[in-house]
Amino acid sequence: MLIGKVGQVGWELRRALAPMARITCVDFPDIDLTSGDSIRQWVRGSRPDIVINAAAYTAVDKAESEPDKAMAINGVAPGILAEEAKRLNALIVHYSTDYVFDGSSTQPYVETDAPAPLGAYGRSKLAGDQAVQAIGGAYLIFRLCWVYGARGQNFMLTMMRLAREREKLRVVSDQVGCPTWSRVIAEATALALKAATAAPDRQAFSGIYHLAAGGMTSWHGFAQAIINLMPEAEKKCAEIEAISTAEYPTPARRPAYSVLACDKLERTFGLRLPHWEESLRQVLEVGH
Repeated sequence: MLIGKVGQVGWELRRALAPMARITCVDFPDIDLTSGDSIRQWVRGSRPDIVINAAAYTAVDKAESEPDKAMAINGVAPGILAEEAKRLNALIVHYSTDYVFDGSSTQPYVETDAPAPLGAYGRSKLAGDQAVQAIGGAYLIFRLCWVYGARGQNFMLTMMRLAREREKLRVVSDQVGCPTWSRVIAEATALALKAATAAPDRQAFSGIYHLAAGGMTSWHGFAQAIINLMPEAEKKCAEIEAISTAEYPTPARRPAYSVLACDKLERTFGLRLPHWEESLRQVLEVGH
C-alpha cells in the first residue's frame, strides 16, 4: 500500500515497485491523514504486507501558522499507520527529513545524533519518527535531504522557471545540504525492501537510515549547477548572486548544515547513492 502516490517520491515509487508487487496506491482526498478513521479504514481494507508512507505536510513556512495540521499529518498519522501495520504483521516504510536537526553540526549527521528541530515542520516530522519507533513493529525510516525531481514543486523546477524569466537570481549560499533526486530515493527504497522482505525476521532491518546523494553543496551552488546544465537558448539568466540567509528571511528557520552521512545504509543494504551532480545531469537529460 503506497500513500502519497502523486508526490515527488510517491510517483517514482509507483514506477520502481511495479515489477516487485501489486500496489494499492492512494492519496488525498481519498485518504485523509488528519483522520485516524480514514487511515484505519484504508489499511484494514487493503490488508497490505508493506505500508509505504510517502505522504507528508511539506509546506515548511506554512507549518509555522498551521502547526496542528502539520502535526496531525506528519506526527500522528505515521503512528496510526505503524499500529495498523503491526496488527497485520506488515512492514512500514516512512520518510523523514534533515529538518529534525538544527544544522549546528560541522560533520555529516549520523542516525544517532540528537535531533533538535528548529520549527513546526521539523518537530512534526520528528514526532512521526518517534511514533513509528514506539509501536515496535517492523519499520524502515529513511531520512531524506533536499528532494527534487522532474515533477511536482521543488527547487530545481523553480530555478529553471526563474532562469527563463529573469536575467539575475539571488540565492542563499550559507545553507549546505545534499540535493537528492526522487527517482534514486525510490530505487534505493525498492532495493532495501527486497533485502528486508527476504530476511527470515522482518524486524532484523528495522531502524532509521539516512538516504541522501553523495557530495554536498549550497542552494547557490545547486542553482548554479542547474542553470549551467540548461540549454543556452532556454535561459535568460546570466548571473546568480550569492546571498545570506539573513538577506532572505522566511517564517521558518532552516538548518544551515543539512549534510547526512549514509554509511549505515551502505553497511546494511550495500547501497550508496550517486553524487548529486551526476543525478542532476541525469534528471535534466531524462526531463521526465
